[in-house]
Amino acid sequence: MDLRLHKAAAAGDAAAIHQLLDNGAAVEARDASGATPLLIATHGNKVEAARVLIEAGADVNAKDDIQDSPYLYAGARGHLDILKLTLAHGADLKSTNRYGGTALIPASERGHVETVAILIKAGVAVDHVNRLGWTALIEAVILSDGGPRHVQIVKQLVDAGADVNLADNDGVTPLQHARSRGFTAILKLLEEAGAT
Repeated sequence: MDLRLHKAAAAGDAAAIHQLLDNGAAVEARDASGATPLLIATHGNKVEAARVLIEAGADVNAKDDIQDSPYLYAGARGHLDILKLTLAHGADLKSTNRYGGTALIPASERGHVETVAILIKAGVAVDHVNRLGWTALIEAVILSDGGPRHVQIVKQLVDAGADVNLADNDGVTPLQHARSRGFTAILKLLEEAGAT
């Protein structure tokens, strides 16, 4: 297993990546975890390394053994520059992670305001339900601290047409979750959007 390209990607060494590719290194080579060099560059948010690999034809949707792809990982972690590159090079907006969620769901949960805006604009489905029975809106409520970033994300999701009454698998709505957590700003947004 030739991991020189993976090592150069991890180090963010764009010049070494160019040289290895020129010498015939496989852009889609996999390491023991199934990760491509592009996914390794994405893990470290090595933007220039990612750019070189993407321009050389690296697949932005290639998943590793735990169902992470460069596109999904960049979205979940808020790696904006790499996310934008993946979106410009064929990111599959319908692809899902190991929880059955789109990139928008973990981005919402983790409070990545700008990432959420980019993914909504790109056309990721706002009401996608993951295997846990949660939408981006539900995760922005139940897995957050209810602070300013999550308030902004809830507003973005509501403005994008998210179904404010779409309940989780237990029949609990975003409004009920927000109320039980005492998230008054989120509660107000949901009520104004017609949540019941």
